[in-house]
Amino acid sequence: MNTTIALLALSMLCCTSRADQEPLLNGRDLTGWVNVNCSDSTWSVKQGDDGIPYILCSGVPTGVLRTAQMYENFILDFDWMHEEEPGNAGLFLWSDGLPAKGVPFTRSIEVQIMLTPDVRDEQQRLLYTGQGDIFAIHGSKMTPDRPHPAGWNRCLPSARMTKGKGEWNHYKVTANLGRITLAVNGTEVSGAFDINPRKGFICLESEGTPIRFRNIQLTRLADATPSLTPEQVARSDDGFQDLLRDGLVKWKESDGAAGHWKLADGVLAYDGKGGDLWTCDSFTNFELVIDWKWVGASQGKLMRPRFGPNGRELKDAAGIVQSVEVEEWDSGIYLRGNSKSQVNMWNWPAGSGEIYGYRSDESMPPAVRAGCTPTTKADAAIGAWNRFRIVMNGEKLAVTLNDTLVIPDALLPGVASQGPLGIQSHGSALECMNIFVRPIAAAVSTSIPTNK
Repeated sequence: MNTTIALLALSMLCCTSRADQEPLLNGRDLTGWVNVNCSDSTWSVKQGDDGIPYILCSGVPTGVLRTAQMYENFILDFDWMHEEEPGNAGLFLWSDGLPAKGVPFTRSIEVQIMLTPDVRDEQQRLLYTGQGDIFAIHGSKMTPDRPHPAGWNRCLPSARMTKGKGEWNHYKVTANLGRITLAVNGTEVSGAFDINPRKGFICLESEGTPIRFRNIQLTRLADATPSLTPEQVARSDDGFQDLLRDGLVKWKESDGAAGHWKLADGVLAYDGKGGDLWTCDSFTNFELVIDWKWVGASQGKLMRPRFGPNGRELKDAAGIVQSVEVEEWDSGIYLRGNSKSQVNMWNWPAGSGEIYGYRSDESMPPAVRAGCTPTTKADAAIGAWNRFRIVMNGEKLAVTLNDTLVIPDALLPGVASQGPLGIQSHGSALECMNIFVRPIAAAVSTSIPTNK
């Protein structure tokens, strides 16, 4: 038997330990996994000196690798080994498909995979450990098996079972009917219950240091009866492309205005002094997700008009436009390559999401102008993260801002059938992250549900 055949046989043996277990690593590549928001080089499959394949995570950049499918009730067995100490990573359970707003991580329950000295506050109370903590992140809910000494929504382990760097540790995670328990190297140490959502993806976390994962085995358990409600299931968001992967290779700045948009640690920063930023690719019918927030100083205090539901400026009895003094921040998202179909980002009374080029065009029918006016102002506070979900389908447009449908069903007559996406330069500094796009089939509904 030659070396290649021997390694393959050993790989198959290590990935099929029991008939009821499903291997989540085929020993060759990352088939069955989705790189959500890391570089192409962050995750790779290697062959160990002992012939057992493993997933190597470089730790850079911060982000997640998730399973291609969701799971409800299951037992997950796997080994992990940090190459450095301190080392940081995690396992995310019942996860959404995309990162939560303003962070590189998903809404999920995190099972800590850390090598670091225990941290204590001024009263010497234990706050977190590297021994198998379980905690809810970014909107997930849970109740820890034991109250945390500082009142955090976190279960600290009852025993210290983790081995140090360069040594393999074994986790057995049971996730069943809204409850999670963790055994570290054969000893159950932590758990939580009343978890929501309780069906979703399984994710491995990249968080700064290299780590290896191997022998990843899943045993399915029976689904809940009755079936889960939509609120108990994570948001799938399949099919999205990360437009910030591996730097700004998918983007270009306006001619003669280079160097004002910079990407670092997954955050796209603009200093407010250059030109627009455009995707290199064109898009037809699509859904776009983008997080954004204002940074730095405003452009000063300016008087800005109020709009009525019909998109027209409100006037008093004397015909004077009703205006409000605001701190001026201004930008926007260009759709299909032109400024007329722009989804505004600003601090005007009408709120972000307004389609300025159509709302302000008096040649447009009243229904068009009204449809391009936000139903409410849903902006977060200045300096906080916002999230747009924008669906462009033919001449129809829908915009959700921070889970509020502010443009339910706008009509944009004459809008280009395809073109690039752009982020507008309008003199305000801002930051963006989590920019994802996916194609959609023509003639689907433009309404975006706010539930999961």
